[in-house]
Amino acid sequence: MTDISKNHWDNIYSTKQPNEVSWTQELPKTSLDFLHNANLDKQANIIDIGGGDSKLVDYLLEEGFENITVLDISEQALTRAKKRLGGKAANVTWIVSDITEFQPTTSYDFWHDRAAFHFLTTEPQIVKYLSTTRQAVKENGFVTIGTFSTDGPKKCSGLDIKQYTEDTLTAELKNGFKKVKCIIEDHTTPFDTKQNFLFCNFKRTEHLNNHPLPLN
Repeated sequence: MTDISKNHWDNIYSTKQPNEVSWTQELPKTSLDFLHNANLDKQANIIDIGGGDSKLVDYLLEEGFENITVLDISEQALTRAKKRLGGKAANVTWIVSDITEFQPTTSYDFWHDRAAFHFLTTEPQIVKYLSTTRQAVKENGFVTIGTFSTDGPKKCSGLDIKQYTEDTLTAELKNGFKKVKCIIEDHTTPFDTKQNFLFCNFKRTEHLNNHPLPLN
């Protein structure tokens, strides 16, 4: 985990309230729609990558899902989410990690990422992310990724991001995943501005190797 990245996000979550950051959503409707379309049972293993203090976990708990993991590079973000959830936070697995250093020990039925992947702007970062995803997601499991589209912002929170189209995102996941559906939508920020997002859902088609990720 790079200290620069961790410090950047810890500072954001320590100094800004949800109504002061662009990514805040009261209702993560698109994410929930993709999850509902997966027809998961309540024991399914779900992970939210870069979940921060997103309210997706609140809705998943409310719906009765029992095996939820939230991963974020910022411990401050997860602390805020835990505080909001109170006693319910004990029913969630919380992981502080840079996604490019994440070594999963669980296989997931549903991998959700809204606006983490697009912060990976170098080929080694992207390759590592996709390798981890292929290893972590069960065969016939689902991956939903939301990024800024080519009509969206080029930066977020002062950091460069990588924009995607349906074709370019699908190409990145061609090895081991089949596209199910992609949509384009505007996210309305707390400042009443618009950010154009691409969301794509993929199904895990085959494991190219059956060896788990090394744990060190």
